[in-house]
Amino acid sequence: MNPDKLPSPLETGISRRQALGLMTAAAGLAGTAAIRAQDPAGGVSALTVKPAPLFELSPYLHMQFMEPLGTTDGSVEAAWDHLHDRWRPDVVKATRDLAPTMLRWGGIFADFYRWREGVGPRAQRPPMLNLCWGGMESNQVGTAEFVDFARQVGSEPLVCVNFESDGRKNYLQAKGSVRTADAREAAEWVAYCNAPAHAERRAHGSEQPLGIRYWQIGNETSYDRNGFDLETAAKKTVEFAKAMRQADPAIQLVAWGDSGWAARMSEIAGEHVQYLAFHHMFDPDNASQPVLRGELYRRDPEATWHQLMAAWQINDRKIREARESRGRSPLPLALTECHFAIPGRDRCDVLSTWAAGVSYARILNNHQRHGDVLKIATAADFCGTRWQVNAVMIPVPGGAAYLMPVARVMRLYRHHLGSHALGVAQTPEGLDVVASRRGQKAFLHVVNTRQTRAVRAQLGIADARITGGRIFQIADDPLVEISPLNRAEVMKVVEKPLPPDGVWEFPAASVSAVEVDFS
Repeated sequence: MNPDKLPSPLETGISRRQALGLMTAAAGLAGTAAIRAQDPAGGVSALTVKPAPLFELSPYLHMQFMEPLGTTDGSVEAAWDHLHDRWRPDVVKATRDLAPTMLRWGGIFADFYRWREGVGPRAQRPPMLNLCWGGMESNQVGTAEFVDFARQVGSEPLVCVNFESDGRKNYLQAKGSVRTADAREAAEWVAYCNAPAHAERRAHGSEQPLGIRYWQIGNETSYDRNGFDLETAAKKTVEFAKAMRQADPAIQLVAWGDSGWAARMSEIAGEHVQYLAFHHMFDPDNASQPVLRGELYRRDPEATWHQLMAAWQINDRKIREARESRGRSPLPLALTECHFAIPGRDRCDVLSTWAAGVSYARILNNHQRHGDVLKIATAADFCGTRWQVNAVMIPVPGGAAYLMPVARVMRLYRHHLGSHALGVAQTPEGLDVVASRRGQKAFLHVVNTRQTRAVRAQLGIADARITGGRIFQIADDPLVEISPLNRAEVMKVVEKPLPPDGVWEFPAASVSAVEVDFS
């Protein structure tokens, strides 16, 4: 099973039969059946990886999503240099360093977004009310600009369309402006982006197709009782999918499948879509995790560490519920938003700490364990000016953008990752480990979950010989906080060779990516 005790049926609110089904599915996940290695007298425990590939890992397990957040957090407006009509070079540089494999445009913003307002000459683009997050959006950043950013940083673009406002009446219009959009408008957007000789796009200066292959239909559709019900959403998903695919038969479509919708959505619309989307929010309440709220985490480092180390279990429970809800559907899952949100002075202050970085590493390990079904995933919001949930923080009005703890872990994992998951046969107590492989090289992602104690491990590949290796490691004080002033001095990656005997001491509160050559 997973490194820590799985939640009981009472904790999850599911039946014993469902719990058994979830645990059976979880038992097949890569690395979850690892035996805890005993700590011998010498203080070195076995960390053994099985070399046989289990399943292919999607390249999109390290995606990010970009959504204009209005007055709440200028994630797009702040990243755009309005004086020079370009993306801020520091944001591009930081994002290229992060190297997200996919970037998603949209979110609940898509419920009132009309795509034509964001194309063509910028001087003619009308501003729009941000009906969810407040303020006005200039629309200086639109389809072409978003795709340009994705190409600059090496990411695959994913676009969330306006799905008739997901049925939410409060987003249908504002100040006499119609804000909802139908299947025809979504199809026209696909054509604008992908048709080789689209006249309107070419008139706007883009001779070549923008080439957006991935599109999402519906965003958090099941979360609002005033929106579409399941039957309506599923039938409309078919309508949108057919129209959009007429514009480009090669596109990949993501349908909404959260809140128990997956099986029925798949039954009605499964032949027209390739993925089922769901979202996850880690948002602790006062009763169960009060120390994480506000600045209380600074007063009790031990309790803070304990609660952050358990956060992955909530993520795991959500993913297992999404797996179970598919029934017999073969459609893979897409976790297109994953928020780690805690109320505070500037929202989620604790997430600027290295302790949160270690916590995020466990969540990313969990995503890899579910990689047989989970094919698109993220672990944080993308960029912004103040919410600590962001991966990239943008100082305003100036200063260099920098990576938050979650982004530092994502960057570390992203640059040291195989193409196929491996099983972990033995794991030392205190370590959370997943493994992957590419050719004759194994990649281990290792989290030391102990706050103050190092763990010594003897690395091994079952029935193989280690011929060399490198370790890329971040280890810092758990309560060190990242800021514009210390961004280059803390949470740094240190590279070291793996000793010939394969014995390595993983420092307390560390996250490591280990590359092991074997024959």
